[in-house]
Amino acid sequence: MNLPNDLTLRFAQPGDGNALFTLIKGLADYEKLSHAVTGSAEELEKHLFGSPRYVEAILAEKSNQAVGFALFFNNYSTFLTKPGIYLEDIFILPEYRQQGIGKALLTKVAQVAVERDCGRLEWSVLDWNEPAQKFYCRMGASILDEWRICRVTGEELRLLGGEE
Repeated sequence: MNLPNDLTLRFAQPGDGNALFTLIKGLADYEKLSHAVTGSAEELEKHLFGSPRYVEAILAEKSNQAVGFALFFNNYSTFLTKPGIYLEDIFILPEYRQQGIGKALLTKVAQVAVERDCGRLEWSVLDWNEPAQKFYCRMGASILDEWRICRVTGEELRLLGGEE
């Protein structure tokens, strides 16, 4: 893969939690969801490198500065009977967009999926984020209108899990 000038892609390593969490807060700000960020760099680091490992991340760096990331984890397709990758977040700092960094990150995650013999790579996109939707379609993705995300969090999750 030809990377944009002075761009490095690498898997996150222990000690990258602060840089990644700063980018996550940038993503939350962009999506107008800063109020929803309740985690910490320490928790993220534990989930990236602890046991069990819940997530993986790829950092995009220019001149040794983290300018973007892709965070993903495994899922599974019962119909394909194959593992998959769910891309939880992909984000590039605004001043570094339109330089091929998003394409490079998405391509790298797709390469990981192919190397691991995954049946699919999938993610969600906000309905108002038309620039991202157009980008994903240019990259070969299909936006599945017939599927809706279901989510249970907080008190509802505790109640569903049998906690009174």
